Amino acid sequence: MVLSMVDQGQEVTLAHIDGGRGMRSRLYSMGLVPGAAFPVLSRNGAGPVMLRVKDSRLAIGRGMAQKIIVE
Repeated sequence: MVLSMVDQGQEVTLAHIDGGRGMRSRLYSMGLVPGAAFPVLSRNGAGPVMLRVKDSRLAIGRGMAQKIIVE
């Protein structure tokens, strides 16, 4: 399932990132690495997907969220 389809409040585990090397590197540096578990804080219409990763809140744009595969 892609991250942009996950319901608000659901906890997921990152399985794979279908983006290029630059995108993977950027997400890895923010703590979004394969095997990381995190809750989806909000998912509003066409806006960004808000996540809590470790002690940080991250906003991931829709295009990027479409390339993040979660379980």
